[in-house]
Amino acid sequence: MSQNDRLLIRGGGDLATGVALRLYHAGLKIVITELAQPLAVRRTVSFSEAVYEGVHTVEGVNARLIERDQLAAWVDADGIPILIDPNVDILGSHHFPVVVDARLTKQNPAPLPTEVPLHIGLGPGFTAGENCHAVIETRRSHTLGRVYWTGSTQPDSGKPEGDPRRVLRAPEEGVIKGMKRIGEHVTAGEVLAMIDDQYPVISPFKGFLRGLIRDGLHVSRGLKIGDVDARNDASACYLVSDKALAIGGAVLEAILTKSEIRRHLFSQT
Repeated sequence: MSQNDRLLIRGGGDLATGVALRLYHAGLKIVITELAQPLAVRRTVSFSEAVYEGVHTVEGVNARLIERDQLAAWVDADGIPILIDPNVDILGSHHFPVVVDARLTKQNPAPLPTEVPLHIGLGPGFTAGENCHAVIETRRSHTLGRVYWTGSTQPDSGKPEGDPRRVLRAPEEGVIKGMKRIGEHVTAGEVLAMIDDQYPVISPFKGFLRGLIRDGLHVSRGLKIGDVDARNDASACYLVSDKALAIGGAVLEAILTKSEIRRHLFSQT
């Protein structure tokens, strides 16, 4: 494949990483764009951590932070390149047959700086035929992972899936400091993090700390900063979720549905 055969994924959080893994294992070549300070909660399974660490590995696949001028020399054996480019300015200088917006902002997105052959949006905020070509359902239900070529997905419920207590939110604005590490067992009432060294973030029940936003980041009051999993299974902290893989499969379906995209991507493989 040439550089023109790479797919662009906007966002490197846990759901975006599940999409990236599905496409990567299917033999497709990817580049990820991210913010200068990503706010991923499930950091162990988020390629966005490469922005801070330089390299981050999820399920044996490496993502590596690079500069834009390094992309042309990128070789496939190096895994997945990730660029700091929140506005996808790279679309002005590189051709991508597919752009997947996996940021899950749940808001109407700003238009891309240039037209692309296939623009896929994930979840609320996207309407196929208006601000993207295809939209994929991200809410758990019988429609999870369905690809829509017209219309929208289910609207944002404003509530977390499952037990709402599992989601940890910042009690006040300030700088976060973790008191426990992702993958550690926690008990009800245990302090998991502190905001500005004075506002504690408390575990709602016994389980494993599945996610916690990175130390030193400034957070706003009410921001999602962590996730506690009541299941007695620490492996859930290090594997991409079934939901992320289902959405990744849907993205692959959308790509393969378009015969011209399919021929372009696989003509040289």
